[in-house]
Amino acid sequence: MDWTYNGTIFVPPEPNPYEGFIYIIENLTNGKKYIGKKHFWSRIKNKKTGRRKKTESDWRKYYGSSDDLLKDIKEIGVEQFKRTILHLCIYKKQMTFLEQKEQWDRNVIMNDGYYNTNIGGKFFVTERRLYLAKP
Repeated sequence: MDWTYNGTIFVPPEPNPYEGFIYIIENLTNGKKYIGKKHFWSRIKNKKTGRRKKTESDWRKYYGSSDDLLKDIKEIGVEQFKRTILHLCIYKKQMTFLEQKEQWDRNVIMNDGYYNTNIGGKFFVTERRLYLAKP
């Protein structure tokens, strides 16, 4: 399953000037979604020289970090999911900002239609029903 961007299969430009992207993964069987970010590059420090080497990350095969999402992918298969790039980002800080903006704008932690359970590792919800219940 390929990543799409603006309705077409995404092929990064050469050389790729982007640090990463903000994405949405949608379960086509139930409509549940996940918003996240992914880096195009991994930087690994060489223990002998101390220099960092930039290599391509696993972004082509990446399906998010949500345990519930990965469980569903394993159970029903990758062909039941759609991966879409929402934003291409040049800077890491831009990635963090846009990921959190998308998550807040879509109210992902208060909405059962999303796999997301936190925003920025600071705002968590473990039981949505507790927050959505009216006294």
